[in-house]
Amino acid sequence: MRPIYLDNNATTRTDPLVIAAMLPFFSERFGNASSGHVFGSDVAGSVREARKCVRALIGAEFDSEIVFTSGGTESDNTAILSALAVQEGRDEVVATAVEHPAVLSLTNELTRRGTTCHLVPVDSCGRIDVEAYRRALSPRTAVASIMWANNETGTIFPVEYLAKMARSVGALFHTDAVQCVGRIPIDLKRTEIDMLSLSAHKLHGPKGIGALYVRKGTRFSPLITGGPQERRRRAGTENVPGIIGLGKAAELAAATLEQEQARIGALRDRLEQGLLNLGHCMVLGDVNSRLPNTTGIAFEHLEGEAIIHHLSRAGIAASVGSACTSGSMEPSYVLRAMKVPPDSLNGAIRFSLSRETTSSEIEHVVQVMADVLASFRATSTAKQECASGTSLPMEPSP
Repeated sequence: MRPIYLDNNATTRTDPLVIAAMLPFFSERFGNASSGHVFGSDVAGSVREARKCVRALIGAEFDSEIVFTSGGTESDNTAILSALAVQEGRDEVVATAVEHPAVLSLTNELTRRGTTCHLVPVDSCGRIDVEAYRRALSPRTAVASIMWANNETGTIFPVEYLAKMARSVGALFHTDAVQCVGRIPIDLKRTEIDMLSLSAHKLHGPKGIGALYVRKGTRFSPLITGGPQERRRRAGTENVPGIIGLGKAAELAAATLEQEQARIGALRDRLEQGLLNLGHCMVLGDVNSRLPNTTGIAFEHLEGEAIIHHLSRAGIAASVGSACTSGSMEPSYVLRAMKVPPDSLNGAIRFSLSRETTSSEIEHVVQVMADVLASFRATSTAKQECASGTSLPMEPSP
């Protein structure tokens, strides 16, 4: 079989239709969107259309609420730092212990500088402790920044409810929705969410482009200053090819979201059940409220890195967790926060599907995993027998 890619929470393949939409803006339509001549005005019109596509995908009310950025990390940083800058007398941040590093690295730095940052715990299913969140909110809270869904477990947080709670104390509410946009329906008009981050490369768009939704009327302080681009909310010459790519990716996601959400969810369930049937493993996260494309499985007494290595040799891409924290031999901070049992903590694997995933690929992955686990467990049993002094049977004589 061709290589099988099940690491779509790390990044997705750029859709060929997205690439085709972008290509003219590298050559024939190369103008600066801020220029007043025809080369610029032609490109500016296409940027406006891309903005409309992003607005439609997330259910924003106005095109002007979409600010193009370089991606999710910039959007997250901009939202939190802006909220701290514009609200006099409010100097605290509330987040969760399982946020993406784009948020947690910033809260760590803010804490070092003297800002109070409350990190709300989660339970064993990765669900936010709502009462602890309520206690963390106060008249000093500038912003609550809570991810819409966790990138490692897929657990979905009740951000619409959490946004109302933040509003009740006068705080702004931001959500990192990088893993959700294009995968589950979002209608921001019906929420009290003030800011939302998204990234193109999680929905079959290009890398290096994203957006920050800023609700109309929300006070805002830009992270990057300079020219008048993006209504002076994000200076710098527009990454036009990237913006066009994000717009096309948003258009394609909106057209297929309902159908693909159900299909991908069914494939995820088949994969998950096939792996559970292999025994000695557990599902991570909230099985009743999670992204349709994501399953995290923790295997007892095994090393996730070793499993990933053998899968890779078989042409299968999966992950031990977030791509932003891979390369470390330490267990995932998300799983530690969930208090995953020690005998399963190092054996966690994340499989994340996309609209390109097929049923035959899922069947093949289950079979390969069965072979890999059988090999590991046989080796483990042999080592245990040797350690206990049990004699292994000798090879029969020819």
